[in-house]
Amino acid sequence: MGTNGPEIKVEKMMGVTICAIGRLRQRPEAVLVSDYITRFNKLGRQLGLGPANLIEVEDKTNSGISAETILLEKSIPKKSLICILDENGKALTSPNLASLFSNWRDNSNHNVTFLIGGADGIEQTLKEKADYAISLGKMVWPHSLARVMLAEQIYRSASILLKTPYHRE
Repeated sequence: MGTNGPEIKVEKMMGVTICAIGRLRQRPEAVLVSDYITRFNKLGRQLGLGPANLIEVEDKTNSGISAETILLEKSIPKKSLICILDENGKALTSPNLASLFSNWRDNSNHNVTFLIGGADGIEQTLKEKADYAISLGKMVWPHSLARVMLAEQIYRSASILLKTPYHRE
């Protein structure tokens, strides 16, 4: 056992990307997302996960969901699993998400990309390309908070896998 939990032999790192429509700029949510991503990157290395990063894209022409879809598709790293955040996606527990990370990594995936659409969501054609669809619950959340919640759950997944005291059951 390592100081933070089980030692895991790391052969390859699996990157984690959050692609979102809109920019947080200097909002308080941006500080939180950055903090959780930084925390994840420290823990994730021990697990073969990371680095995690946030890609924000913006449709400055306000052309709608189709233009946003093009921007999101261009931001997805090559060889990436695609996981969309969608109100009709599967609601997971934190340990379920941690288990997904472990499985994705163990199946030699190069990267997992989480997509957060704009105000109108994600276009059906992109939904059909997704490998997974998850929900943050039945309530509707501002997209800036959805980023914070997702970043926290990504960090929490690493803490669960390393059995740190952060997650309590």
